Amino acid sequence: MHKGGRIIAFAAVFCLVVLSPFIVNLANAAPAPEASLDTPTINALSQKECVADAAYMRDNHMQMLDEWRNDVVRAGSREYESASGQVYEKSLDGTCLECHSNREEFCDSCHDYAGVQPYCWECHDTAES
Repeated sequence: MHKGGRIIAFAAVFCLVVLSPFIVNLANAAPAPEASLDTPTINALSQKECVADAAYMRDNHMQMLDEWRNDVVRAGSREYESASGQVYEKSLDGTCLECHSNREEFCDSCHDYAGVQPYCWECHDTAES
């Protein structure tokens, strides 16, 4: 029973060491960037509607783009019908980047914040647009 104080002290130090990276990260966390929707194409739209709602697209855009790629390449299915009934072409260049044309402000700011490097740009070169 005389070792109880040492065990508690060791457990406290151990927890502090293990949790310190998370505590430091929370203290220094930058606010999440807001994607800019201020593009000429979006501003010209009478009804500003994406292929899916913003919350879904924030969380699932990569899965959607992967499904679109597989549908187009493997099944030849080139059309996507949104929940509102609007039909869109399954195309990163022709649909997504048509409206979200500023890659640095719209795509890269969030991807850099999240620390991800999507492989989209290996094939889809946006330097010209």
